[in-house]
Amino acid sequence: MAKKIKFHFNPDTLSYEPIIHSFAHKLKQILLHLFSGISLGALFFFVFVSTIDSPEEKQLGLEKSRMQAQYKVLDRQFEEVQKVLNDLQQRDDNLYRVVFQAEPIPLEVRRSSAPNTQYYEQLLNMTNSEIVVASTKKMNEIRKQIYIQSKSYDELVNLSKNKEAMLECIPAIQPVLNKDLTRMASGFGWRIDPVYRTRRFHAGMDFTAPIGTDIFATGNGTVVSAGWKQGYGNCVEINHGYGYLTLYGHMSSIKVRVGQKVKRGDVIGLVGSTGKSTGPHLHYEVHLRGQIMNPQNYYFLDLSPAEYDRMVQMSNNSGQMFD
Repeated sequence: MAKKIKFHFNPDTLSYEPIIHSFAHKLKQILLHLFSGISLGALFFFVFVSTIDSPEEKQLGLEKSRMQAQYKVLDRQFEEVQKVLNDLQQRDDNLYRVVFQAEPIPLEVRRSSAPNTQYYEQLLNMTNSEIVVASTKKMNEIRKQIYIQSKSYDELVNLSKNKEAMLECIPAIQPVLNKDLTRMASGFGWRIDPVYRTRRFHAGMDFTAPIGTDIFATGNGTVVSAGWKQGYGNCVEINHGYGYLTLYGHMSSIKVRVGQKVKRGDVIGLVGSTGKSTGPHLHYEVHLRGQIMNPQNYYFLDLSPAEYDRMVQMSNNSGQMFD
């Protein structure tokens, strides 16, 4: 079959002339068709590869989905364990350690950790490293908190074993015989200074009594100070352990020495009016971990509920103190 000849209209000659293509034009056409074919094939391959997974990719996708589901379950378990642990920590700080009057464990101690950063960096090079690192960090934090909680319970067990000794040491009686509550002169709080006639904070309780009246240790302990103290005159301080210290001031005579072990009810001195004092009385203070406490809260072995209520009302008066 003869090849068809193509013509084009020549406006100059006003006639149709056959179209004759040069070799360069033919080569250009061939290259254009070749590039179009290759581009179309590449596009088709890209669409095929990006939309249709290979069997290996499908298997990896299934494994990834299963792993993510397992991680979500593990993460929920971590959260449940953390909630239980938080509850144990709160009961430990707000109940158990309060009962035994132990200091709560600081939050920075419970949460503190010394992570091995090099170990975590090694995990990052593993397959699914981000999930592994996140899970490992969470587990390490929980393990640290459980360890701290375990040590706390060990301490509470020891405290419970020593509870009897602790109760014997805590100040729990009045420092002078005062069953009828007639010897209490001034309570804890803001009072009128008997010398300067200005309001001043009274850090203890005053008990009036004749000179020579026995003064008793209010709990077991060790005498840490026995002698003259500015403002207090003849004064005795007893360390009861467990953070407690008691002070007895204005004595006429001291009956103990530094380092001596005393028991609750032992006579440690006699009432007097030494130091900054306007009359015979005993000034009594209770300190807990360096903080001045209201002594009225430490007579629970000495008074009935009715007597205690009466004593509280009397100690809250705004009268004048003796020192």
